[in-house]
Amino acid sequence: MMNRYYADLHIHIGRTETGLAVKISAASNLTFYNIAREAADRKGMDIVGIIDCHSPGVQEEMLHYLDKGEMEELEGGGVRYHQSTIILGCEIEVRDPGMGTAHLNAYFPSLADMQSFTDWLRKHMKNVQLSSQRIYVPARELQQEVIDRGGIMIPAHIFTPHKSVYGSCSTRMEHLLDLDRIAAVELGLSADSEMAGYVSELDRYTFLTNSDAHSLPKIGREYNLLQLAAPTFTELRKALAREEGRGVMANYGLNPRLGKYHRTYCDGCGSILDESETAVERCLYCGSTKIVRGVMDRILSIADRNEPFVPDYRPPYHYQVPLEYIPGLGKKTFEKLLSRFGTEMNLLHSASYEALEEAAGESIARYILSAREGTLQLETGGGGRYGKVKA
Repeated sequence: MMNRYYADLHIHIGRTETGLAVKISAASNLTFYNIAREAADRKGMDIVGIIDCHSPGVQEEMLHYLDKGEMEELEGGGVRYHQSTIILGCEIEVRDPGMGTAHLNAYFPSLADMQSFTDWLRKHMKNVQLSSQRIYVPARELQQEVIDRGGIMIPAHIFTPHKSVYGSCSTRMEHLLDLDRIAAVELGLSADSEMAGYVSELDRYTFLTNSDAHSLPKIGREYNLLQLAAPTFTELRKALAREEGRGVMANYGLNPRLGKYHRTYCDGCGSILDESETAVERCLYCGSTKIVRGVMDRILSIADRNEPFVPDYRPPYHYQVPLEYIPGLGKKTFEKLLSRFGTEMNLLHSASYEALEEAAGESIARYILSAREGTLQLETGGGGRYGKVKA
């Protein structure tokens, strides 16, 4: 029997519980255990991909909780904590000759598989303790090592202007990787399915929308609805391959206009450049050449179609505004809502308008319902800052 599960497969670890840095730009309370607890108890996320599980310091903590019996490894792959399954992941930076940098996500069934991968990484990486580090081997060799250990590879946030396959590395993914050995692709916060439909080599792949969370509140700001027989690594692999009735049934992501890299901007003065001016190489306002190409403009520049193509098997992409974006929803009211409805997923998908109005008032209830229906009015992001909901 199939069931449906909410999944966010890209969450970073900021520090270990002993204070060792992992993802330097992430919050210090993003420990392995805190992520598991937040995802299970507050977010209502059934499956979470915790990136940075390659870190030896993180692996020590995983072993600690497995030994204590607070977590358990599942037969089909993954680690169970309360109602959530943790998929063990690792984000790696590659830079092949003649290309820019790109980030690739690798996921493995078990801790033993991840530990084997860490042993290999040590030989080719300067500091295996840290997140998203450069590896000094060709991307295809990395891909082979992941596959050989029973893992899957998913290129990360493929259109962002910094460290992504299309945004900063090359015009085609085939220049970097074996296209037949990619499990899926992650769109990133500034792209959706239709935008990706301008690039034909993406037609065959399952799309994922994940949070790339660098703080606990950001977990679940983008996520996926999966249809699986059980929340395990083996079932996830089948879903990404669209096998045996498994699959991604929906993507829930930020409207690309809320992404901080949606519009082209000048990194010198911060000005967002008008769409008619995106071909310029110098800022019209300050003269700087530090132009950061917006995601939509980059996609159009590498497109091999005039119109986007969305295959029949592509699931719907729902514009989901995270609760933290709702105007007037302060911490006290938010905690009151969680106390009544249990998790953010219940708030976003299940709670009735009447119940929301009773708990938080008409204005908040109306905003949450509009967020659910994708009808909120938005101010476009750019210039390295996120967009926002119009009050």
